[in-house]
Amino acid sequence: MSYTILKHLHMTTAYLTITLFALRLLLDAVGRPGWRQTPLRFIPHINDTILLVAAISLLFVAGYASAMPGWLIAKIVLLVGYIVAGVFALKVTLGKPVRISAAVLALIMVSAIFHLAMAKPF
Repeated sequence: MSYTILKHLHMTTAYLTITLFALRLLLDAVGRPGWRQTPLRFIPHINDTILLVAAISLLFVAGYASAMPGWLIAKIVLLVGYIVAGVFALKVTLGKPVRISAAVLALIMVSAIFHLAMAKPF
């Protein structure tokens, strides 16, 4: 698969990831936890799997597999933080203040990931 196709697949699934996360946060915020019994429960996981496969493929196609630049390492660290914060944000057994804080933190981290992807500052 070509670099351009992989890059567009990666970008599309990244945008879809944040859209689905924000949608689930919004549904929880307005008191509609029923989304957990719909395909919205598992569709983000399928999308995120495609996102991860595209990202790993890009590492090899772009030649970053052997020596990753700093911005890419920072994206990976932020991604792990985003996943952890996202889990806390969507966990119904936690209190509202914890969930809101985790949601804000997750959104900040994903914003930083998008910035690093576009700017590649270091």
